[in-house]
This record gives sequence, C-alpha cells and structure tokens, in this order.
Amino acid sequence: MNKIAMSLAVLFSSAPLFAAQGGALLLPDAADIARQCQQTISHAKVKIAALEKLPLAKVNAANTLGEWNTINQDLDRFGGPAGLLSEVSPLAPVRAAADACNLKMSALISDVLQSEALYSRFKALKPKDAIDAEARADLLSNFEDRGVNLSKEKRTELAAIFNKIEKLQQDFSRNMRDNQARISFAAAELKGVSASFLESAKKDAAGQYVLGFDYPEIDAVMGYAENEATRERYYSGRMKIGGAANLQILKEVVELRKQIARLTGYPSYAAFAIRNKMAATPEAVNTFLADVQSRVADLEKSDIEELRQEKARFTGKADSVLKRWDVQFYEEQLKASRYQLDQKQVREQFPTEPTIAWMMNVTGTLYGVDFRPNAQLKTWHKDVRAYDVFDRGSKKYLSSFYLDLFPRDGKYKHAAAFPVRGVSTLSGQTPVSVLVTNFSREGFNQDELETLFHEFGHVMHGVLSKTRYTMQAGTSVKRDFVEAPSQMYEEWARRPEAEALFNETCPSCKPIDPKLIAKMDEARRFGLGLKYARQVLYSAYDMALAAADAGDPQAVWQAMEGKTPLGYVAGTEFPGTFGHIVGGYAAGYYGYMWSEVLALDMLSAYGSNVMDVKQGKRYRELILENGGQRPAMELVEEFIGRKPNADAFFQEITGQRGAAAKTAKQ
Repeated sequence: MNKIAMSLAVLFSSAPLFAAQGGALLLPDAADIARQCQQTISHAKVKIAALEKLPLAKVNAANTLGEWNTINQDLDRFGGPAGLLSEVSPLAPVRAAADACNLKMSALISDVLQSEALYSRFKALKPKDAIDAEARADLLSNFEDRGVNLSKEKRTELAAIFNKIEKLQQDFSRNMRDNQARISFAAAELKGVSASFLESAKKDAAGQYVLGFDYPEIDAVMGYAENEATRERYYSGRMKIGGAANLQILKEVVELRKQIARLTGYPSYAAFAIRNKMAATPEAVNTFLADVQSRVADLEKSDIEELRQEKARFTGKADSVLKRWDVQFYEEQLKASRYQLDQKQVREQFPTEPTIAWMMNVTGTLYGVDFRPNAQLKTWHKDVRAYDVFDRGSKKYLSSFYLDLFPRDGKYKHAAAFPVRGVSTLSGQTPVSVLVTNFSREGFNQDELETLFHEFGHVMHGVLSKTRYTMQAGTSVKRDFVEAPSQMYEEWARRPEAEALFNETCPSCKPIDPKLIAKMDEARRFGLGLKYARQVLYSAYDMALAAADAGDPQAVWQAMEGKTPLGYVAGTEFPGTFGHIVGGYAAGYYGYMWSEVLALDMLSAYGSNVMDVKQGKRYRELILENGGQRPAMELVEEFIGRKPNADAFFQEITGQRGAAAKTAKQ
C-alpha cells in the first residue's frame, strides 16, 4: 500500500477527486483535468504567497497549521484525478491527462517545500498542544527533506532531481499498468488449469489461449499448469514485463538518489530516507534483516527440499531439481497431498459477493460501524461499487469508500488502498478511500482472501480516522508502521470467531467447513521459510540500491538472487517489475516485516477472541482514529500496555505461532 506522507506531496498524488462532503467523486474527462489542474495550482499559489507574507510575530496555530490545512483541502479538489484516475480510469486519454497533472503538482511541491518564508513561519510556531507539535515537526521535516536549508544553487538542483524522479516513477508505473504483453498456449500446454478459467480466457485465430499477466492468470498458470515448459515460459515472460525501459528507469532513479544524498549531506540515500522512520538508521534495518535471515535460512532449504521431493514424486524422476517456476505449482501439489487442500474448494467456500458482505459484517461488528451501499455515487467503471460508513451508535455519517476489485486493461496491476481524501476534524472534511485489486471473479482463494482483509485494513485506517489535520489523516504514518494495521487484519480472515459470522451473513451459502479452515491454516504454515527468505532478499536488494556504492540494478539483482538456494534465472529482469522501490517504498521495503512485528504484537491484545468488540472499540479509537497525529510507538505501547517485542513475529516466520496455539488448545 502506498501510504500518505505528511506533506503536500501526497495530497497531490493520492488526494480526492472532489472535496465535497459525503463520498461523491468528480470524474472529469481529459480536457477538464488539464483545465482544472491549472486552476487549482494557480489558486493554491495565491494562498501560499499570502501565508509566506504572514508577519512572524503573528504566527499561531490557526493562521499557519489551520491555513495549511485549508490549502491542502483546496488542492484536494483536484489532486485526486492525478492520483486515482491515472491508475484506474479505463480511458487512456484520462490516464495521460492525470499523469500530466501529477507532474505539474510535483513541480509545485518542489517549489513550496523549498520556501524559506514558509519554513520560517512553521519554525516560529509555538504549538498549543501535542497534536500541533507533531504536525509542526512533520512539516519541518518535509521542508528539510526538500533542502530548504541548502544554498539556492543546491535547492534548485535538488528540486530538478525530485521532479525528474517523479516523472521516472510515473513512466515506470505506466509501463507496467499499460503493458500489453501476452503469451499464447495450446490447450495441451495448459493441462491442469481450471476449466472454468479457460472457458473465459481469450483465444487467437489459431485457437490458442492468449494469456496476460493479471493475478488471476498468474495463479491459474503458475499454480496449476502441469507442463513445466509452460510454467517456465510464463514465468520468464512475467519477469520481463517492465522491459528494458524500466531497467533503465530504475538505474536512473538510483543515480539520482545518490545525488540527493550528496546534496543533503548524508552518506547514502538509505541514511537520508530512513532517518525519520521508526528504524532511524540503515544499520538498524540491516541488523533486523540479518536476524530474520538467520532464522529462516535453514527453513528455506527445508521447504525447497520438500518441494523437490514433491516434484520427484509427480514427475517420477528421483533426481529432479526444483526451479523457480516450480515453486507455486508444487506448493499447491504438496498442500493437496499433505493437507488435502485444494484452492478450488477454497474458492467454492468463499464466493465473491457473500465473502465481501461477510468481511463487512465482521468489520462493522468489530468497530461498531455500518456500511451502506450507495448506488447514487458515480463511479469510473461498471464493476466499481460505493459504500457510505455510519457509526452504529450515533447513526452519524463518517466517510465513504469504493471497491474496484477485478482486473481490466490499463488498470493498476496489484492491490492497494488509495486514501483519496483525508479527514480533518478542524474543517469537518470527511474521508474517502478506494480499494483497488485484481481478484478472480470465481471466488477467493486463500491468498486473495488474506489480501482482501489486508487492504480493507488500510481502508479502515483511512475512513475511520479522526485527525485534526488532513496531513496526518489515516495512513499518514511512518512508512515502517503503515502496514501494521493491515497486516494485523489478515488474522480475521482465518479465525473461527470471525468465520462464525459467515453463515449469519449468507444463510443460503455453503456453511463454513471447520475442517477446511483447519487445513487452510495448516497449509499456511508451510513455505514460510521460502516466503520470508524472499522478503529478506527484496528488502536487502532495496537497501543495496539505496547504499552509497549502489551498482547497476540488474547486475546487483543477478548477484544477490544468484546467491540464494534457487539461484537466478537467466534472462529474467525482476527489477524492472519492482514498482515498490521506484515509488514510495525506496529504502523502506523492509517496513513490511518491521510492521508485521508490531502487527502481531498488537494482535495479542485480543487474546483468543479477535471479535472482542471492547478491544475493537479501543483499537478503533486509539490506532485508527489517531492516524499520524500521535507517534506510532506511543500508540502501540498504549494499546498493548507494554513495550512491543518481536516474539510473535519470530514464532510466525518459523511456523510456530499457529502450531503452538493449536497445541495449547488441544
């Protein structure tokens, strides 16, 4: 999930399409985007200029933080199309116009956050309370990140670098989003793939199946195609969808980030980027990654050997060697044989619409809110549905969100929650979030089910927030904490207390089978060595590209992946597909695991009942409503009643957490 930073920058890139109260979003055409974008920027410049002229002696919270909040919300009126429509509009001209607006907004960011006049006014501010103090500190940090304290020449150079990186990030994303690469397969090559999937797949004139690289296609081929050559060809194709263009973009971005470190006086981009995160230093991150690696290294090798043996049984060749394109397929084979788990059964157990309704019932019960469909809200595609959120006790309207769940051409390729409008209790502005995924329409498999809850956890962080200022709303927290609420919420997808509400939600559905759920949980614990070793590799690679001596991204990847047990697959170009580290997770990908440490520790507050509504109320009020207006560690410690530790995380990554709980229960 691409979290909001606490500055104008994110408001521009992930702001709402329309600042009206309620959940209405303006969905402009390409011409309107170009016209209104310029109007919005011009209007903002007038207000910013007035704030720059405010006498220092008259600075107070209302006329600085309050005015800044107003400027943010004014920009909200049209920052959204540049953040959301560029990723989800089915119309290429709209996406292009939104991209162009984003670049103009980025240029404004560089200018505004280098204003010595603005910086001096926020520095002169005497906060009236802890919330204002946190907001002031965050703002000063954002100005300093952009080089406000540097010489004019260095500021100019730094602004040009940030603007160029913004354009390169946009190009990288577009190359992935608009990718039209397809691979054709004969029916015989797809033996084992679901018949229902093949019925809906496109065919060419020769009658061959033509497959792209959206997640339903990836899962269908990599998880079930029995032909190894099919999986190898598909895997290699998938690892090249960014192409040479994205490899070059990443290379340029790495070099530009070195220049940022040089201009700002930090030994590396990692040192520059991590200093304001929870980890604080690259050394702390690298120590954490080394600790995780030491705990999963033997487990990874064990997982690989078990999958290799599964391949030997399946192929009848005792000397079989496991390859990267084998992993998902033989994981499914092993889980089917060892745990009698078939993801087709999981999809049947969790049909699409009832499962979404169940998740909302679980969430509404836990947090004391109601979700009401609102068909009056205009959407950008017929698949999208909108909901309003009401407090169950007071019946008061709180916020709105949209669900855009299924793949289509030109759409964002992964899963993310877009916080398109931040809340502000100061002005009465209500929040809007958008959930964007690429799920199968045939029901949820185990991974998709957890992803659904994960991303909805982000949505709740956005729409249940009650912060004073929009810049601290919802997911506007430190990058290495932002994933914690969503990672924690994955637990609700697999706990019996939550699943008990499924039958209540859909009485006509097939009742939840406790045996299937138990098999899912057992199967989930297999392969954790492979999973977390891969996460360590991604994170270490990210840190390597943010180091002072960072080399060519493709060469660095080949060397690092080449040292892993499964090695590097010749000709593949994974770095050209790794959008996280081109965007907001640069020198921050480690945050997924860092956040999980806190997520699993916070989960302990629920004890054996994740549907404890008293704890749900505490969590909503303390963690979700506070967003970034209080320090994350302070909130976590207050919620769990002690300083956090990594015990649950290390039990999780070694497969002991669920097993230990099961043994204790027995």
